[in-house]
Amino acid sequence: MVWVYLQAPPAPRAPAVDHQADRNQQAILRLLDELSSLADGDLTVQATVTEDITGAIADSINYAVEALRELVTTINESAIQLDGAARSAEGTAVQLAQASEAQSRQVDSASQAIGRMVSSIEEVSGDAERSSDVARHSVDVAHKGGEAVRRTIEGMNAIRETIQDTSKRIKRLGESSQEIGNIVELINDIADQTNILALNASIQASMAGEAGRGFAVVADEVQRLAERSTNATKQIEVLVRTIQADTNEAIVSMERSTTDVVGGALLAENAGAALEEIEQVSSQIASLVQNISNSAHEQAGSAAAVIRIVELLQQINSQAAVGTSTTRESISKLAELAAQLRHSVAGFRLPATVVADHQDHRARPGDDAAPEEAADAHYGDAGLRVIGKRTA
Repeated sequence: MVWVYLQAPPAPRAPAVDHQADRNQQAILRLLDELSSLADGDLTVQATVTEDITGAIADSINYAVEALRELVTTINESAIQLDGAARSAEGTAVQLAQASEAQSRQVDSASQAIGRMVSSIEEVSGDAERSSDVARHSVDVAHKGGEAVRRTIEGMNAIRETIQDTSKRIKRLGESSQEIGNIVELINDIADQTNILALNASIQASMAGEAGRGFAVVADEVQRLAERSTNATKQIEVLVRTIQADTNEAIVSMERSTTDVVGGALLAENAGAALEEIEQVSSQIASLVQNISNSAHEQAGSAAAVIRIVELLQQINSQAAVGTSTTRESISKLAELAAQLRHSVAGFRLPATVVADHQDHRARPGDDAAPEEAADAHYGDAGLRVIGKRTA
């Protein structure tokens, strides 16, 4: 409320002057009454423009109030938009923070899983290296076994040749003993004939008397020699038969030994072939295991690189989380500023027609709400007081 104190004129004036003064005073009082609520933020006031002294003032005030209406409306609308944008951005920031936190957990889980995978790969690589060493050792052992089998085969072949040569010699010995037996039989026959001749000579010597005594002595000696020869040939015959039996047994044993040696040589050859196959397979296994070991080393290196990338992602995610938190704080401050801005214009009252015009301008197509109701809902949230048009 604005109070204006008017001082009475000190001296009487003319009636025309008094009438003009009264008229001016009434115009001023009317203008003051129309603008009395402007101090309370009522922008619905409308000063009456007349031909009186206050006409120009009323027109200027109306222009200023209209400009202030537009300014307050624009500020309020901007504050509402800013508040809505802040709320939306804050919701987005919350979602980003939640997504960042979830991503951080997922990255951490992935890092742990990759760490376990690296440990498994390193363990597999170690096992592969040890398996490669075992395979190489198996190759060496198989190679040495093959060499030993080949030497064994060579030795068995030499033994077989020696046995065969010995068997031939024993056969020749048997044949020689057979010839000796034949000679012994011949000697035995000669001894028998000599014995008969000695007996005949003894008979003839006895018939000759003294003249045949000397011849009888010789005949006796020849007979004893024949008997001794017969006994010797019998002993030789027994020895020859024994030698022939032993020779036959030796020949049979040699033949069995030859057969066994040949069979052993065949088995050794088969074992050598098996060892060669084992050596080839072991070489292939060693090569495959070495490839597995190399692949495991490469996978371990790749996994280590992935871990470094995951750690970098964790750092980036942490930085993003910090940035999101900072953004939320900034958005919260922005929302506070928007609230303060809305609060700063909350004391102003606007005409319903002005609010409705702005609401119609902002309304979506197909909105069935009444302009006044929409204005009340929109600007009511903003804190502005909406009243009807002030009447004179």
